[in-house]
Amino acid sequence: MTQPYEKYYVPAQSIWPIVGAVGLFLIAMGAGLSVQQIDSEQSYGLWILSCGFVVIVSMMFGWFGNVIQESMDGLYSAQMDRSFRQGMSWFIFSEVMFFGAFFGALFYARMIAVPWLGGAGNNEMTGMVLWPEFEAVWPLVKTPAGTTTEAMGWYGLPLLNTLILVVSSITLHFAHVSLEKERRSTLKLWLAITLVLGFSFLFFQVEEYVHAYQEMGLRLDSGIYGNTFFLLTGFHGLHVTLGAVMLSIMFLRILKGHFSADKHFGFMASSWYWHFVDVVWLCLFVFVYVL
Repeated sequence: MTQPYEKYYVPAQSIWPIVGAVGLFLIAMGAGLSVQQIDSEQSYGLWILSCGFVVIVSMMFGWFGNVIQESMDGLYSAQMDRSFRQGMSWFIFSEVMFFGAFFGALFYARMIAVPWLGGAGNNEMTGMVLWPEFEAVWPLVKTPAGTTTEAMGWYGLPLLNTLILVVSSITLHFAHVSLEKERRSTLKLWLAITLVLGFSFLFFQVEEYVHAYQEMGLRLDSGIYGNTFFLLTGFHGLHVTLGAVMLSIMFLRILKGHFSADKHFGFMASSWYWHFVDVVWLCLFVFVYVL
């Protein structure tokens, strides 16, 4: 007797992948033009960057809407659920590699390039030729052009944002437990608190950037320290934004009565992503701000 197999749902063709590709292209182009136009009166790079974000957010809402509708229609099987779990796991792994590359660049700059320019490893002559007045200390606030910036301390807004993200992981865990116990009221409360904390983090990060640019002279073009600081914190802020959007969609779905104690992978996947973002920030806080 043959073994019956589950039906595997194959979705119809969708426009959302190409829409997402266009959005990412606009973000990449807008970001590149914005960096080039920092000291210029022309600002069309920011407009392109903003359009890219609008396209990405629109794509997310449209694509998520299709997946949600397919799930609510009962088109997904246990095999499809396993595929979703594997896909989300590989996606988070790719994000780990993404941030690993940036942390690797930070490690290389601090532990190899800076000591090398300072004369480590019998390299005194090369260091004197390339940068005669160089001092091998980190954070590297002096640039070859002779400008000097301040280093961002770990206290104040960075410490506050760390506490905010740690607490948000706790409140999200409470929300997950409430969902598994079918406590809808506490689920909504804990998830709402998580969203408030997430958007508060983004608000304070913008305040930190304004303070860095206007009062500290710390900019994206402020040497290797400015590069690594803004690339790491900026990309992390982008991931927090994505996580906040995902949790916002989960909150709207919960208000509509979606999810149950045994069927809530969308919520679980968003939780995985948010906890990952929190762990990355803890590493970032230690290696970028404290050390």
